[in-house]
Amino acid sequence: MTTVYFDSKMTDAERRGKIFAGDIFVFSPRQSTLELIDFWRELIEAAFAPLPPRTAQFELSVERFVEIFGPLKPHFIHHPKTAALIRDVVAELGDLNTIHVDVPRLRGATSDKYLTAGVGYAFPPHRDTWWSAPMAQLNWWLPIYEFSSESGMAFHPNYWTKPVSNGSEQFNYYQYNAVGRKEAVKHTKVDTRKQPGPREPMDIEDQIRIVCPAGGLILFSGAQMHSTVPNASGLTRFSIDFRTVDLTDLENGRGAPNVDTRAMGTSLRDFRRGSDDAAMPDHVVARYDSGEIPEGAVLVFKPDSHASETGLKTSISGS
Repeated sequence: MTTVYFDSKMTDAERRGKIFAGDIFVFSPRQSTLELIDFWRELIEAAFAPLPPRTAQFELSVERFVEIFGPLKPHFIHHPKTAALIRDVVAELGDLNTIHVDVPRLRGATSDKYLTAGVGYAFPPHRDTWWSAPMAQLNWWLPIYEFSSESGMAFHPNYWTKPVSNGSEQFNYYQYNAVGRKEAVKHTKVDTRKQPGPREPMDIEDQIRIVCPAGGLILFSGAQMHSTVPNASGLTRFSIDFRTVDLTDLENGRGAPNVDTRAMGTSLRDFRRGSDDAAMPDHVVARYDSGEIPEGAVLVFKPDSHASETGLKTSISGS
């Protein structure tokens, strides 16, 4: 049974143990999270000006929306202030000397089926582990603006120990880095990228939807089955998410149970130590790596930051 904890006072180690057993933690907004979303509200609002970002979709073509929002995503990843603000969020709940942090993501879930592919891809039920994430991964999710249950996430805890045919055995993380991720902006109608996903009917009516204030935090396992709720709220939902792993968990083999993940490669090279940005130790990566490295593979995805910056400036000046 999945338990949802609100503003728990557990230690980080205790909390991770509960998360590895399928529980979910929710935290109220705090100074670090509010500073993070305030910063990104400014950038999002500048990019979409003079239109309000959450209703801009009703004034723009899908192509124009992607022109504006697409470059914001890599700009978010590369902005030096983003990294510092993310570290502040993590430091309030754990030890940056052992916690390693992946690059954050900026998400935009538009309403009324306006954009469901590419940069606005609406994820069906999935586990992050199907994409070669480690079983010790924790997911951190924060809404930038207020949102409703009609525009958030759904958790499907009835699948915590129930396997689902998902195609992860055909997924190679390094190949996806080389091809799939950089092509997101090309998909505006249908997302044809080869990705894991349910290959059989699922019972998704048994679900949990958690609504927290802007700047609140939802923390859960990368092995937790979850999906993007089809947005019917009339507002675009903007959110931030990122992932962490604790080195002590990796070294001791702690993590969620693997019930149906067969992906090749590992995303562990993407994680950097919170205290000093040091890379994940090679011996740890080797322990969790799997499958062969295909020709032309990219071990760590790095968008063209110069192109991203150029694209961002163009979209802002032309909006």
